[in-house]
Amino acid sequence: MAQELFRQGANAGEVGGAPRASPDPADILMQIAAGSLLPRALQVIAEMGVADEVEDRPRSVAEVAAKAGVHADALARTLRLLSAYGVFDVRDGSVSHTASSRLLRSDHPRSLRPLARMFGLPINVEAYRLFGETLRAGRPAIEQVHPGGIFGYLAAHPEQARLFDAAMTAKAQAQIAGILDAYDFSRFRSIADIGGGRGHLLQAVLGRAAKAQGVLFDLPHVIDAAKGLASDRLSLARGDFFRDRLPECDAYLLMEVIHDWDDARSTTILKAVRAAAPEGGSTLLLLETIVPDEAGPHWAKTLDVVMLAVTGGLQRTQSQYADLLAAAGFRMQRVVDVPTGISIVEAVTA
Repeated sequence: MAQELFRQGANAGEVGGAPRASPDPADILMQIAAGSLLPRALQVIAEMGVADEVEDRPRSVAEVAAKAGVHADALARTLRLLSAYGVFDVRDGSVSHTASSRLLRSDHPRSLRPLARMFGLPINVEAYRLFGETLRAGRPAIEQVHPGGIFGYLAAHPEQARLFDAAMTAKAQAQIAGILDAYDFSRFRSIADIGGGRGHLLQAVLGRAAKAQGVLFDLPHVIDAAKGLASDRLSLARGDFFRDRLPECDAYLLMEVIHDWDDARSTTILKAVRAAAPEGGSTLLLLETIVPDEAGPHWAKTLDVVMLAVTGGLQRTQSQYADLLAAAGFRMQRVVDVPTGISIVEAVTA
């Protein structure tokens, strides 16, 4: 779904949903050079809950502004910018929802409001400000300001960590239905979700794999927050995949874990999975956004540079995943594309 949102706004010349080509090279540069306010506008609109005050029928911007507690003219100008990218429909002083802006509502079952807010966290804003140093060094400059990087920072800022967790949950929830439809999990007897956070993916998978037992593995403070999930079919395991032995299962899920890390650390994680796998072998499922070989805008290319600036990780191509898996003792079998902007990389123990 995040990929679909990016695709809708990829053309800076879109107005009212109709693409308008912009052959002027100077215009292209100006749109990009001044474009940093576009995501910031989206983040602030999400933070202030403006979408909750907008309805599907046209409503005056002045009325929405009064409800949201913001300046009417400032809101009108901000919504006009966002509407050029398909987020809200602004006409004649009124605003109504589009498919994209509706996802910013708090009550939407697949709300991406937490994700939009998360990208505006101070740690992210600072990482982008320091991007010049990151480009020179090839590592996130934010690590020099906050030893331990973003994960150390979040551990020390619990309120922001909760928003980060909510954002990851929201993004996953938007993708889970597509994952379940694209892959048959019913053949597995035991499934471990490594770095699975609040267990949203594992719970959904167990709903489809009725005979399977599940293990949610994550850092101690994450598991403590998820302790209410424990059941006769879902057990919780506290640990660090860089140091602790992982549970033995015949299937392993890692959803957007590997993209957080460089090749060396990713190989360490994958080798830990390989070491825990039973003698008879197991299946590894990496759920990641893959960088396409084709030119043109794509969410994976944007996310790749976010990883460069914030975590030091990267988005990979299909061939890069094949090489990474081989180095850890796995053999890639296939890649299953999911309509909701993510892929399932299936591998088995070599």
